[in-house]
Amino acid sequence: MIRFYSTLAALMLPALLWAVGLADNPSDANIIGHVVDATTGEHLSHYNIVLKGTRTFTVTDASGHYALRHLSPGEYTVEASSVGFITKTRNVTLAAGHTLEVNFEVEPDAFMLDQVVVTGSKSELKRRNSPVLVSVVNDRVFGLVNACSLADGLSFQPGVRVENNCQNCGFTQVRINGLDGHYSQILMNSRPVFSALTGVYGLEQIPANIIDRVEVMRGGGSALFGASAIGGTVNIITRDPADNYAEVSHTLTSIGISGALDNNTALNASVVGMNNKIGLTVYGQNRHRDGYDHNGDGFTEVAKLKSQTLGLRAFARTTDDSRLTLEYHGTHEYRRGGDDLDLPAHQALIAEEVEHDINGGEASFDLWNRERTGHLNVFAALQNTRRKSYYGSGRDPNAYGRTHDLVVTSGAQYTHSFSRLLFMPSELIGGIEYYHNYLKDITVGYGHRIVQRVNIYSAYLQNEWRNDRWGFLIGARLDKHSMVRRPIVSPRANIRFNPTENINLRLSYSTGFRSPQAYDEDFHVAIVGGERVVTVLAPGLRQESSNSLSASADLYRRFGRVQCNLTLEGFYTDLRHVFALRKLATPDAAGNTVLERYNGGGATVAGANIEAKVSFGSPLWIQAGFTWQRSRYKQPEQWSENPEVPAVRRMFRTPDTYGYLTFNWDFARHWSLALSGTYTGSMLVQHMEGSGTPIDRAVTTRSFFDAGAKINYELKVFHTACLDFSAGITNIFNSYQNDFDHGENRDSGYIYGPSLPRSLQLAVKLHI
Repeated sequence: MIRFYSTLAALMLPALLWAVGLADNPSDANIIGHVVDATTGEHLSHYNIVLKGTRTFTVTDASGHYALRHLSPGEYTVEASSVGFITKTRNVTLAAGHTLEVNFEVEPDAFMLDQVVVTGSKSELKRRNSPVLVSVVNDRVFGLVNACSLADGLSFQPGVRVENNCQNCGFTQVRINGLDGHYSQILMNSRPVFSALTGVYGLEQIPANIIDRVEVMRGGGSALFGASAIGGTVNIITRDPADNYAEVSHTLTSIGISGALDNNTALNASVVGMNNKIGLTVYGQNRHRDGYDHNGDGFTEVAKLKSQTLGLRAFARTTDDSRLTLEYHGTHEYRRGGDDLDLPAHQALIAEEVEHDINGGEASFDLWNRERTGHLNVFAALQNTRRKSYYGSGRDPNAYGRTHDLVVTSGAQYTHSFSRLLFMPSELIGGIEYYHNYLKDITVGYGHRIVQRVNIYSAYLQNEWRNDRWGFLIGARLDKHSMVRRPIVSPRANIRFNPTENINLRLSYSTGFRSPQAYDEDFHVAIVGGERVVTVLAPGLRQESSNSLSASADLYRRFGRVQCNLTLEGFYTDLRHVFALRKLATPDAAGNTVLERYNGGGATVAGANIEAKVSFGSPLWIQAGFTWQRSRYKQPEQWSENPEVPAVRRMFRTPDTYGYLTFNWDFARHWSLALSGTYTGSMLVQHMEGSGTPIDRAVTTRSFFDAGAKINYELKVFHTACLDFSAGITNIFNSYQNDFDHGENRDSGYIYGPSLPRSLQLAVKLHI
């Protein structure tokens, strides 16, 4: 890892020095000013100041003032924006040797209508003008629940649910609009670097402190992002260096109030040059979580975890019309579940032990024409994962394995804005992409070996005609997948109508697909049960495909300082050629059980999301969302090898109702109270034969409400630093599963409900 850092620094340094040289402009044409809250009169620090149509920007300092120096003479539009405030602009004319003062009074915007998102169209666009409904999870939500990782804060959006699927390893997945996690596409800065392997633990491997925001787009998204974007797309946007700051925090969680501890330390720091022509941000996290045994049988319900993450992101504006961005992230993670955690894995009755070394990064270059009507982006990204593993039971010495997983993706995208194309202004987007995934998985003791190579060549084209009232989008993507015989075409169409500034109506049609593969991220469950399995693809296997429809209304109303938002969304997804597994009668040459992946029947998912937000100015904020849905196979599916077990139509682990609630109240100077909760309705869960049941059963669970509370105190230190102290409790009512299996013959996949029992949490944060 150190060698990688040195190499990366050596590559970055010339580019940054070049940018510094290019940035020297002796025009002495400057823009200065301040930003104040129109409601309180308070000067606002860390406020974004941008020259629209350029890549020149800065942020206000601790006193709320800013300066843009040595600009080229000419006409500019100065834009002031920040999360939670309405964007303001001023038009100015700047001459050489002159300094203009441009001040802003800004009003709160609780619902971030002017926030820029990229997931809806692969182009920067204000959320209110996005062709599809895009939900945003920002650091306010992650801070409200003291989130350590992405998994801790992602559930606080309508239609989104995060769950733990394994007692041994803590396999976490995100479900969107009633579909399994396999149908969700996870992106890092819009790049598909998560493979079938890294997606298993990826939600916990991404520290919350590196995240600027998470954009969630529900419904089919393969027209934009390719395979697996059926249920929805989760796009993780990492922090960009914007100002000079440093932040360090530590969070201590007592799991089950039992002495099992989760310690998490996080660090962020950023430095930028004059006018933000160069910048660098670094981040790190160190986490240690003890294994937790809830029912006292000696086997974990929460896996032991040790992880360290280091990363950096840097940019250089080589000219006023170009920008180079480089990013690196590295993670070392060890997790262990089962019994006898302090012994070697093969001396335990059950052990899932994995050790990951993950190194990834991205290089991106952006170029704009002088008129700002054209934008070219060229990128390359990769993620390399090496894993040591043990998946075994009964003190099996042969269950050690090694896995190498490499994802490489690259491409180019060109965006052109037309002042008028046929009948309206429009934006045309076209791009090409290449995706490569190499996976080698070996368990020597069992003769288990999988080598999988996936190559995908893609091209996409879309055009959106839009103004402030109307938006009409048509587009399509073509993917040539190496494991699918024919090219896959994924079209999309969207209509947006804003009858007023505060009413956004959308109608969307989208398609999606999920490609076949031999590697299955759920193998570990079967392996730990004592059965060694391999998967083969049935002759003529087709990709899963989907057609999705959605309609939404986004309504906003202001009553003085009180702001209200109501979002209504209906969705319908039709799945065809759903993947299914069947056991073949003949094992392979090594004696392993062979499962064949084939195309089963279809399924439909239909439902509605509702979300309400109320802001009473800065002191009080309430947000709640609720989902009703039905996920059903078109024909009953046989899920057990026992022919006496009835087939089911209802999809497993998909509650018909679920929702969330967040509440934040600044009840006194420097004091705040936060409440949060997630509701999970009754659902159908597989309970496989073992210590808990003599025969495979489909169990209908009870409903759960996982509530949390946190109180926070902010202490100012001098004028430049702030200390935050917080104390909280999660799962206040201890709404936790009470029927776990016991002992070595347990079904570790029989887990549902909240991921943790009632737990106490203390945190401290220093930011400068």
